[in-house]
Amino acid sequence: MERRTSILGNIDWLTVFLYGILVFFGWISIYSNSPDEATTRLFDLSVKHGKQLLWIAMAVFLAIVILIIDAKFFSTFAFWLYLLTLGVLIAVLLFGKTVAGSRSWFQVGNFAIQPAEFAKFTTALALASYLSKLNIDMRSLKTKIVAITIILLPALLIFMQNDTGSALVYFSFVIVLYREGLSGAIFIIGLIMAVLFVTTLLFSKLYVLAALALLLLLGLVLFRRFRKNWRLTLSVFTLAAAFVMSVNYAFEHVLEPHQKTRINVLMGIEKDPRGAGYNVNQSLIAIGSGGLTGKGFRKGMLTQYQFVPEQSTDFIFCTVGEEWGFAGVLVVVLLFATLIVRIIILAERQRSKFSRIYGYGVASILFFHFAINIGMTIGLFPVMGIPLPFFSYGGSSLWAFTILLFIFIKQDANRLNVL
Repeated sequence: MERRTSILGNIDWLTVFLYGILVFFGWISIYSNSPDEATTRLFDLSVKHGKQLLWIAMAVFLAIVILIIDAKFFSTFAFWLYLLTLGVLIAVLLFGKTVAGSRSWFQVGNFAIQPAEFAKFTTALALASYLSKLNIDMRSLKTKIVAITIILLPALLIFMQNDTGSALVYFSFVIVLYREGLSGAIFIIGLIMAVLFVTTLLFSKLYVLAALALLLLLGLVLFRRFRKNWRLTLSVFTLAAAFVMSVNYAFEHVLEPHQKTRINVLMGIEKDPRGAGYNVNQSLIAIGSGGLTGKGFRKGMLTQYQFVPEQSTDFIFCTVGEEWGFAGVLVVVLLFATLIVRIIILAERQRSKFSRIYGYGVASILFFHFAINIGMTIGLFPVMGIPLPFFSYGGSSLWAFTILLFIFIKQDANRLNVL
């Protein structure tokens, strides 16, 4: 049941302000990377900062349209939007253009769009629509299967496009499922799998299996609970051993050669400072050279002279580090952290279950992008082509994140109309 109140007056302007300041700082960073002769041509579409201004203008238009549309539109047509996205993802596999090894773009003249970016908000809508239905309980096996299927379908289609980074973003929806009642054991299992994956690559799988067997024996000897539930204990050991045995096969036959090299370089198995490790090394040098307060606007040597590849997209954070130093980095991190925390606070105050679940989807996606992108630039994660929200150059990314966020802002503005 709903009652009508003013939507404009209920908009959370703090969230809108955080969005605007992040977009502005992102454009400043893109502008800073422009050649000297192009800096006076703000609206020149032949340079990146000029194009980004156009993308920003269109993003603002999309935000206004979303705020005008009835909030019920998004919950009513959530699954239709999701199915439409799946169809587009299939179409891009058949007719899309390959860019940087990924067949994930539609090209029309000089204009290119990446459907994978838009699949994130439609998946968040579909998941929220399903989980907000009556009699849906995360303890039910059927609910878990349907929810995971909603998440995995677009992820698999994007993975088939050879865009592994975008596909991995869908793991962030585990946070949504956890908020809605999924056992926290899923995070422990994920951590264990990550540790086993890394240790198996670093050491012989026989050593890892021997260590698992030793832990099993110690558990059976020292803990009565393990002995009492010995069948479950043996089952867990068997699954862990099977995972260890499959790591090398998956690493060699599932990952692309450049992905394997990046992981090996990250873990120190390989040294490739002029190849796979070049981007990260240059990024680290740029960020480190900024010191406490940075070298100043357009005074960063590495970013000004294009020593950091992809510095307007995946590695745009290094521009902040070199030009504004630790102080600038801290400001950007705090802005993102404040936005994500604010979204969670707004999600918890929702009267509609759909809005709350969608809000957590927004926060989860933004957190994953923010954490992984910055982690890439400082060498904590392998390079996987994940943009920094609202900062990285590109229309598809900016529009998709704008739509993702403003749908939730619209839902929050409408919360007082829900009884």
